[in-house]
Amino acid sequence: MKKLFFIALLFSCFNVFAQNPFEFKVTKHDFGKIKQNVPASFTFKFVNTSEKPLIIESAIAGCGCTTPEYPKQPISKGKEGSIKVTYNAASMGVFTKDVTVKFANMETPIILNIVGEVIEAKVAPVKRSQKQLQLKKD
Repeated sequence: MKKLFFIALLFSCFNVFAQNPFEFKVTKHDFGKIKQNVPASFTFKFVNTSEKPLIIESAIAGCGCTTPEYPKQPISKGKEGSIKVTYNAASMGVFTKDVTVKFANMETPIILNIVGEVIEAKVAPVKRSQKQLQLKKD
C-alpha cells in the first residue's frame, strides 16, 4: 500500500513540475487609452521550447468584439510563433477581454488577456478660409 501511495505521489509531482512546451513573452497587454472605432491590435509572441512541433488547435475570443489570428501550421522546435489579437473599440469605456488558446496534446488552455479604455475620438475643428467666413456673414 505504501508503494502504491509513493508511486501516485511521484506521478502527481511530475504533473505539477511539468513545463509547458512553449514560453510566452507576455500573456497580458494593456492598450491604455484608445480612440473609439479605431481597432487596436497586439501580437502575443511565444517560442516552442519542446522537442516536437507545436500545434495551436484553436484561439477563441470571449466576445465578437475581439478577433484572434493564429498560425494554422505547426511551429517547429525552437521557433517563434505569434497570436495577433484585435479589439474593435466600438464601445466606450474600460474593457477586459480574454482569448482562450488551446494547444494540441495539452489539457489546460492558455488565456491571453487585453485591457484598456476606449475614449471618444475627438474630431479636429474644421478650419474655414476667409472666403468661407465672408460668405457665411453675407
